[in-house]
Amino acid sequence: MSLVPLFAGLTREQQADVATLARPVTVGVGETFVRAGARRAPLFVVHSGMVKLSRTTPDGRSTTLQVLGPGEVGGETWLITGERPENDVVALEDARMCVFEPAALETIVREFPSVGIALLRSLALRLHSAERMLTARTLADVGARLAAYLLDCPTTGRARGAATAHLPMAKKDIATFLGTSPETVSRRLKAFEHEGLIRVRGMDVDIRDPVGLDLRARGA
Repeated sequence: MSLVPLFAGLTREQQADVATLARPVTVGVGETFVRAGARRAPLFVVHSGMVKLSRTTPDGRSTTLQVLGPGEVGGETWLITGERPENDVVALEDARMCVFEPAALETIVREFPSVGIALLRSLALRLHSAERMLTARTLADVGARLAAYLLDCPTTGRARGAATAHLPMAKKDIATFLGTSPETVSRRLKAFEHEGLIRVRGMDVDIRDPVGLDLRARGA
C-alpha cells in the first residue's frame, strides 16, 4: 500500500486498514480481467506486471488506449460514474493486483477523505494525458505523437535523476498504436536521444528532459 500514490498520504496503520478491504487478484498474460459492458467492475491497483485498457470496434479492430504498470490505478471512471466499462482490461504480463469493490471504496473515502482527493487528482492527470495525446494525434508530426506516448508510459523507477519509463509494447505495436512504421519510431527515438531529451536502454527509456519532451508532444 505504501508504494501506491493513491494511499501514500495515509499512515501505516491506515494503510493496513485499507488493505483489509482489498481483494488480491492474479492475472495471467493475455487474460482479460475486466470486459467491456460488465455489470460490475471494480477499482484496481496494479502491484506487479502490466495491463492494457483496450477498446474493440464493431468491425473487430482493437485499439490500446492506456497501459498501467506497478502502483497505477484503473477503473476510477466507471466506479465514480456508475456506468459500465467501455474498455477491456487485459494483462500484457503476468500481473498481481488489489481490487476494491464499490462498497469498499465508499468506506475508504468516507473514513479517509485524502483518498478521495487522490482519486480526483488521478482522474485529472488521466484527463490531462488524454488531452495531450488527442492534441498530438491531430498533428502531422509523428514525433509529437511519440513524445506524448513516452510521457504516458508507466514509470518503473529513476536512474541518475531521470524518470525511467518502460515501453510496454514492442516497437512494431507502438508504431501501429501511433499510426506510423517501426522504422519511423526508431528514427524518432534516436533523434530524441541526439537532442538530449531521452536515453534508450532496451525497453527502458530515461526521460532526461520531461519539459522539453512535453513541448515536443504539443508540437512546439
